[in-house]
Amino acid sequence: MVKLCGIGAGYVGGPTMAVIALKCPSIEVAVVDISQSRISAWNSDKLPIYEPGLENVVKQCRGKNLIFSTDVERHVQEADIIFVSVNTPTKARGLGAGKAADLTYWESAARMIADVCTSDKIVVEKSTVPVRTAEAIEQILAHKSKGIKYQILSNPEFLSEGTAVQDLLEPDRVLIGGNEGPEGQEAIKKLKDIYAHWVSEDKIITTNIWSAELSKLADNAFLAQRISSINAMSALCEATGAQVSQVSLALSKNPKIGPRFLNASVGFGGSCFQKDILNLVYICECNGLVEVANYWKQVIKVNDYQKSRFVQRVVSSMFNTVSGKKIAVLGFAFKKDTSDTRKTPAIDVCKGLLGDDACLSIYDPRVSADQIKKDLSMNNVQWDHPIHLQPLSSSSSNGLEHVDIAEDVYEATKDAHGICILTEWDEFKGIDFQRVFDDMQKPAFVFDGRNILDVGKLREIGFIVYSIGSPVEQWLNNTVNSAVPF
Repeated sequence: MVKLCGIGAGYVGGPTMAVIALKCPSIEVAVVDISQSRISAWNSDKLPIYEPGLENVVKQCRGKNLIFSTDVERHVQEADIIFVSVNTPTKARGLGAGKAADLTYWESAARMIADVCTSDKIVVEKSTVPVRTAEAIEQILAHKSKGIKYQILSNPEFLSEGTAVQDLLEPDRVLIGGNEGPEGQEAIKKLKDIYAHWVSEDKIITTNIWSAELSKLADNAFLAQRISSINAMSALCEATGAQVSQVSLALSKNPKIGPRFLNASVGFGGSCFQKDILNLVYICECNGLVEVANYWKQVIKVNDYQKSRFVQRVVSSMFNTVSGKKIAVLGFAFKKDTSDTRKTPAIDVCKGLLGDDACLSIYDPRVSADQIKKDLSMNNVQWDHPIHLQPLSSSSSNGLEHVDIAEDVYEATKDAHGICILTEWDEFKGIDFQRVFDDMQKPAFVFDGRNILDVGKLREIGFIVYSIGSPVEQWLNNTVNSAVPF
């Protein structure tokens, strides 16, 4: 029986290895992590992450050909192929701080592999890494090889949180990069044969290892660029009276553009987009490509501008102050159908409102109260590190005494002055807004950061509504124009 080991039981490692186990019942799959609490959760009825369909996949395989363990060294030693899905956060200090990827965890994993292995291995990069990371890993393994041969492959994930399981079951492509020599090609074939259990051959792309590593960074950069492009258009729409949803529809009918990632919003979030673009910027700068680096920096600047613009719209619309006012924040995850809050726009929006002394009542159907408060108490770097290295509890020193976590929408909105929609959860489309309006302070404001609500119906009820990229009501527009311009 072929044995696989996945190092890292997070958003990438856990679902990826679980689906491989499901589709390859003859392969023994072990997922290992040094975090006991995380492994315990994978072995329980409440998984550490939420993804539609994931619980069913895990339950079908766990205890058969899928195990979750903290015995890292044993499973690494026994495996034929080792998948490494450890964090590659942005460096917090030193050379490249704030942009370069921190490969501390990757290097630690490579040294551990070299220390414990007694037979030839294929080591697969699943983490998103800078170009030529494989070269560095190869050097570490070679210097400690003890005669053991290693082949490094790049097999980046192209998962979207909220649809990760579906993306794994029916991928649009599988990318495998390896060395171009005979041994490298043999390693590529072995990994390709695993995916061939359920993925058609025409969807499995093979490249050299550097192309595979760069393709992942480029993929995220292009998607983030698209979001920032439509968000930039949303600001222009508001200024001119155009409707961003109509502009998006017109663009989507162009087959050279297509409909994906054209929904204007409060901004993009998640663990990958900003981190990977900053990494790309750093690589460009290191290679003397300053103009290219500046181009990609602008994608992040527009995203930050969109979040700041949203906060300023809230404050200026509510008579230029939210001090002491209750604001209901509906949604905290960075997108629907996931519990992931890493770099969610909600963090910056909430911190912006707290900076003006607002009182926040936050509701998200999948994110725990502890996670929300932890996110609001952390700085911009801490979130990017493994969960066992993050602060153990939230702090009350960052305005969190003005943060309340609600059990449902109606608790969050009761006696509120305004509502901010920050995640596009489907349940928010079915809210009884007449009931909400009756229980709110007047005038009652709604700021739809995801463009999911029926603005016309809300205005009929009596709400003052701001929807990103939409013409603003004359009364609200006048209020905004009398405040500080943005």
